[in-house]
Amino acid sequence: MSIQTIVKILTDAGIETNEAKKEVEMLLEHFCKITPEDLIRGYNLSAEQLEIIKSKALERIKNRIPIQYITGEAWFMGEYFKVTPDVLIPRDETEILVREAVKIIKENRFKEVLDIGTGSGCIACSIARLTNATVLGVDISSDALRIALDNVTRLKINNRAVFRKSDLFNKIRNDEKFDLIISNPPYIPHGTVLEPEVRHEPKEALFAGENGLEFYRKIIEKAPQYLKQGGCLMFELGINESENVKIFMEKDFENICIIKDLSNIDRVIAGILK
Repeated sequence: MSIQTIVKILTDAGIETNEAKKEVEMLLEHFCKITPEDLIRGYNLSAEQLEIIKSKALERIKNRIPIQYITGEAWFMGEYFKVTPDVLIPRDETEILVREAVKIIKENRFKEVLDIGTGSGCIACSIARLTNATVLGVDISSDALRIALDNVTRLKINNRAVFRKSDLFNKIRNDEKFDLIISNPPYIPHGTVLEPEVRHEPKEALFAGENGLEFYRKIIEKAPQYLKQGGCLMFELGINESENVKIFMEKDFENICIIKDLSNIDRVIAGILK
């Protein structure tokens, strides 16, 4: 048996070849501490190591479990974050949101950030790690918040990112004001058919009413009372949702800008409180 044999197990199950190779690399690094560089240098895997990776590949395809839930971690913004089926797996699209937030925070010397629907804490932790701001992450899920706290500990930024159980703004005090409110909210319309892997992720973090716009509207309506003067509100966007979200924001926000991803899809929207 070889690595190529294990890659074929994945590709025969319908996983694209480059993705299958990447997933085998992730399994090797996590379970055997073997990096792609080790293989290039000629490291020979033992039969036992290959059997471990084969068993994990078979587990992956049996129920189409995302590879990140098998390894228990996901790579995001240059760090590994703990993930379980209690939280969404961080995606490349969300890195666009975080990079834009970091840019805004540094340019404006923002100090206080609110991350709504924090999940694994990947947004909150990344902002705290890459800027001088402190971040409050809120989520309705106690299980998700436990993962977020584990990630804060892993990154040694306990005093920079803190978390609170809250349904949107429900547990935010009236006297708490932020320079930036950021969110990657649930935005998939109910009834959307998902890929098998995505079905393992928490439904409450994926789906939204009002054709996917429910949480944008709710956050936009209340955000002005929790933002400082000149504060910024920004979101990750679902496909074909940018124009509707922009319309929601125009009442209380100005200088609204939309950032596209590498596929030319509107992916991030940001605006300044009037």
